[in-house]
Amino acid sequence: MSIRAVKSESVARPTMEGAGVHLHRVFGFGDPTESDPFLMMDDFRNDDPAKYKAGFPWHPHRGIETITYVLAGEVEHGDSLGNHGVLGAGSVQWMTAGSGIMHQEMPRGNAAGQMHGFQLWANLPSSEKMTTPRYQDISGADIPEIIDDDGTKVKIVTGEFWGKRGPVDGIAANPLYLDISVPPNSTKRLPVDTHMNAFAYVFAGAGRFRDASDPVGVLVEKEFQGEELNLRDMTGNRTLVRFDTGDEITVTAGPEGVRFLLVAGKPIREPVAWHGPIVMNTREELMQAIRDLNEGTFIREGATGI
Repeated sequence: MSIRAVKSESVARPTMEGAGVHLHRVFGFGDPTESDPFLMMDDFRNDDPAKYKAGFPWHPHRGIETITYVLAGEVEHGDSLGNHGVLGAGSVQWMTAGSGIMHQEMPRGNAAGQMHGFQLWANLPSSEKMTTPRYQDISGADIPEIIDDDGTKVKIVTGEFWGKRGPVDGIAANPLYLDISVPPNSTKRLPVDTHMNAFAYVFAGAGRFRDASDPVGVLVEKEFQGEELNLRDMTGNRTLVRFDTGDEITVTAGPEGVRFLLVAGKPIREPVAWHGPIVMNTREELMQAIRDLNEGTFIREGATGI
């Protein structure tokens, strides 16, 4: 077994999307090969309703899949095909936009005004970019959770891990998507398919994603607002960790434990022509999608969603 080295670490950057939602961009709109097949990830975490209640009004998607994981509050969604629903705390929506869909997502806080969730974009291979749109809405109660002997908790959204499989299936990237909590001061080794690109995103506590045999004070380069920082601390809140090749990752939790998303997928290795929420393979396909949008033919006849 080979432990994956840490390739890079970066801090999520504050930005604004939709009609004025304050969020942190984990990665996206850069080099699409860095996280292939994943294109973008946002952390929309806020305790002030004024900073998220305007939501994400009607907007198009084509050629990708969006994965929304809600930890606190709710996200009400609707689309041009007549689908409507509410994602509650702990639930996941995996939307395959395929040939095209218009939809909106409107976040609502819990009783304390808190809204917390993540949205990840996964690319579709060229053979599936124009498939019929569909949804998979999964409640938190249907997401399996494994508790290991040392207290490590793993929620399996999709993929197979420790002998259990997540409820989301039929996904083009065939990814692994886990929500992992490691107890204070514990070290854990976690298997990851060596053929997959993998990253971790820390959103609570802190940990060290390096071989336990390494010296404690290893310098870690982190990029923040365009500047590289040399730090000796553990990887903490809102930090993205990209891994090199190997079939395991290792994490040592800090004194408060660590909670992070572990995401992995097999790279598609196809050209990307990208304009906002529309992702195709060539400029010609991208321009056609924009013409379809302008001419009112973006939604294909026969598309019904689920």
